[in-house]
Amino acid sequence: MSSSAARKVERKILSLLHDRSTRTHLTQIHAHIIRHNLHQSNLLLAQFISVCGSHNRIRYAHSIFSLTQNPDLLLFNSIIKGYSLSGPSQEPLKLFYLMKSHEIWPDQFTFAPLLKSCTNISDLNFGRQVHAEVFTVGFVSHNSIQIGLVELYTGCDRMDDAKRMFDEMPQRDMSERTNVSWNTMIAGLAKSGREKEALELFREMLDERFEPDDATLVTVLPVCGHLGAVELGSWIHSYADSRGLFQKFVQVANSVLDFYNKCGDLEMARRVFNKMPKKSVVSWNTMITGMAFNGQGELGVKMFEEMRRQGVDPNDATFVGTLSCCTHAGLTQKGKELFDLMIAKHRIKPRLQHYGCMVDLLGRGGCIEEAKELINKMPMSPNAAIWGALLSACRIHGESELAECAVKELIRLEPQNSGNYILLSNIYAELGKWNDVEKTRALMKEKCVLKVPGESVVI
Repeated sequence: MSSSAARKVERKILSLLHDRSTRTHLTQIHAHIIRHNLHQSNLLLAQFISVCGSHNRIRYAHSIFSLTQNPDLLLFNSIIKGYSLSGPSQEPLKLFYLMKSHEIWPDQFTFAPLLKSCTNISDLNFGRQVHAEVFTVGFVSHNSIQIGLVELYTGCDRMDDAKRMFDEMPQRDMSERTNVSWNTMIAGLAKSGREKEALELFREMLDERFEPDDATLVTVLPVCGHLGAVELGSWIHSYADSRGLFQKFVQVANSVLDFYNKCGDLEMARRVFNKMPKKSVVSWNTMITGMAFNGQGELGVKMFEEMRRQGVDPNDATFVGTLSCCTHAGLTQKGKELFDLMIAKHRIKPRLQHYGCMVDLLGRGGCIEEAKELINKMPMSPNAAIWGALLSACRIHGESELAECAVKELIRLEPQNSGNYILLSNIYAELGKWNDVEKTRALMKEKCVLKVPGESVVI
């Protein structure tokens, strides 16, 4: 085939790869490439691999890449980027070493997906090596690489390093900071428990005249709710409303809803809920959980019933919230009915959280033996929260022997928690089992468990 004919076929195949209606037919397109003897065209293969990566066919792409005789930078960049988009994998790092063994030098389009791959697998050591190479070859000022470095250090919980990288951005060019870099940094601080710093950075973002987007608001609103930053959260609500973000993105509206619930303003939460143009199951769950959290359990159960009347299918989180409402409102029988409904009608398998809610519900309602039977029937091992709920109920209703059993299970699960030993000692003391009190003290010493100051062995 002449060179002009080959170029014509190559252009035809490239058009197939760019066309949304044909680009998914990867095996047929690959057959065209082989039939026309274009399987060594790195330009064509790089585009083919990119399309494979975007359609989660990276293994197929790699099998083609491995047959290439003379891979170039373009081809390596395509396969590395494809892997970076396909979830956690060590392959991009191996490909990087292979690329260097071919004496092919990376460029800025190599480093950005490579850093993303390091973030995906939280590989800080390799990430630092990539950072060093970026600095050596002089690509550290590129925006995509800067964002990649910030994401790497927040993905590996190295917030001081991430903040340093972020702070260096405007020293070179103020335009390098984008909403993506602001959002990454704010979210990283919030996730690592540095919530006050997250709000300070958000205010700095506003001062520098960056407009928060939906991702920013979804990150910041939970922080406002947790810290009780009512004024700022209310301003964000107004901002989201005026910019159309409240109407366009249901996750923004859900975050506003959650904010008011966390602040205890159920009336405002209800107004927001009624105003929402679209409601997801998360919207209903947020309202139900908010009512449980704020001591309005009966209203939460009514909200659940309204949800079902409107044809919204509840999920497992819905039942966690609704069962919590029943617990706080003392609706023992209603909770039992809902638990059965969840299994029989909605085919939802109970998780630990559901069992925890039920044990708490039954225990508070005085159904101690029923709660214990439920624990015995659980398909998974009960955790400390479940035994703790049973213990609390036993102490309220004077079930000392069952309380003893619950505390022993807690000690087994949390052998270094001194509070469990104190509780067991107290129970033995209440029963007059003074030898067992001494044995419990000896067990604490044997396991080197230190008593927290202020705790008393006998209450």
